[in-house]
Amino acid sequence: MLNPYLFYQDNCEAAFNFYAKILGGKIDAMMRASDAPSDMPAAPGREKTIMHARLSLPDGSVLMASDSPPEHVQKPQGFSISVTVADPAEGERKFNALADGGTVTMPFSKTFWAKGFGMCVDKFGIPWMVNCPAEGM
Repeated sequence: MLNPYLFYQDNCEAAFNFYAKILGGKIDAMMRASDAPSDMPAAPGREKTIMHARLSLPDGSVLMASDSPPEHVQKPQGFSISVTVADPAEGERKFNALADGGTVTMPFSKTFWAKGFGMCVDKFGIPWMVNCPAEGM
């Protein structure tokens, strides 16, 4: 099983609340740095950041993440989180919600391989692909 693990710049909690609403998921864990044992204290000023989050989706997929220390923050590149949806109308709804406040890199539309497909980078900087495969794909 593969589970993407994403790193955010101190907005992991907002991102996961956003994804749970759009994708119909359930946040199973949202551990703050302040929840760490006393012998592993959070860096000063980082107590409220997310040390680990887990989002379970209705199809059994899991997305995990945390807030990255500032010196480790990098722009996500070289991947996209791919969401497969059977119904093109539902796919377009999810795509539009993920793209809201972000950047559309490929508008959601019919392709030769899909009833609907689109690519975007969400308002948190995470790249997404929403795919509604054509029959037999």
